[in-house]
Amino acid sequence: MAHSSRVAFVTILILAIAAAVTASRDVGPTAGGFASSAEMAAAARRFLGQLTPERRGKAALSLEGKERADWHVVPRDRPGLSFGEMTDADRVAARELLRTGLSGKGVLKIEAIMTLENVLRDLERGNPIRDPNTYAVTVFGSPDDADGAWGWRLEGHHLCLNFTCVKGEVVSVTPSFMGSNPAEIRSGLKAGERVLAGEEDLGRALVKSLTAAQRAKAVIDERAPAEVLTWPGRPMDEIWVDPPLGLAASEMSAQQRALLDELVEEYAHNLRGDLADVELARMREVGLGTRMDAVRFCWAGGVEKGQPHYYRIVGPSFVIEYDNTQNDANHVHTVWHDRTRDLGGDALSEHLKKDHGQGQGHEHGDDR
Repeated sequence: MAHSSRVAFVTILILAIAAAVTASRDVGPTAGGFASSAEMAAAARRFLGQLTPERRGKAALSLEGKERADWHVVPRDRPGLSFGEMTDADRVAARELLRTGLSGKGVLKIEAIMTLENVLRDLERGNPIRDPNTYAVTVFGSPDDADGAWGWRLEGHHLCLNFTCVKGEVVSVTPSFMGSNPAEIRSGLKAGERVLAGEEDLGRALVKSLTAAQRAKAVIDERAPAEVLTWPGRPMDEIWVDPPLGLAASEMSAQQRALLDELVEEYAHNLRGDLADVELARMREVGLGTRMDAVRFCWAGGVEKGQPHYYRIVGPSFVIEYDNTQNDANHVHTVWHDRTRDLGGDALSEHLKKDHGQGQGHEHGDDR
């Protein structure tokens, strides 16, 4: 079982690497990500169109169903069609869908996260829940209606990517969760590999660049929390508080603001080029550019490598969290939320209310 799982996943990985190389052609910015939306819809139609009725029944779910809001990143039975249930042709079509939302860098990063399941299986002496083929793809709603609303998700252990389209526009790319266990592989042929190295190194570089006075504002606790505060199923009430916590971007030097910008880009550039540009433009418009006092950087825990640590970047419209505390600070969780657009948010609610006479709830599942 373990051997067949590895062989199947190697096939998937080869296809993904080829896709990532091709995806390096990421296009430039487009208003609202319209190019991405059209390509996503076409790729989703191809993916669904080649599935058998049984497999399509797993992969295609209602946009208004409870499964849409029930996202999580722990090993569990989950909605969607897993890679283990797909044929080789299905996997190729699924990878084409992923490429419509992700950059080459993003594709390689998620593949590395999925491959870590094999590392965990070895470390845990063959634990059967560690299987890269359990990651699942789900299409919510119909990508056939250019004037309608639909979305898709890739989900599994330490990974949840969500995209929502309304009337031919990508209106949401969040919540976006990526994790890495181990954060650094410390033995074997892959010793030294760090899947989320940029997220860690840039955050540490920023906090270590701060003066004592700046650190007094940025460091909100000497102990890092055991988990990101916006873990699935938890509200975001602790994030947007008054008065706001942390060091404002307006209180940073030009070099420090450049580091902050680079850190935010590390997350955004997991998306294909046009989508990343749209998201970065929105974040800069409401905080990273003209209103730098509106974006704050918070740190908790130690600042040296190997010490448990946590940071978050909070703006009027978004929050990015990073936590590395578990397994002797060798287990990373990151998450990016949009305050009003998670899972389509306000744009989807308005569409459903106007076109279908109904609202849309976005409560997260409570499965911890």
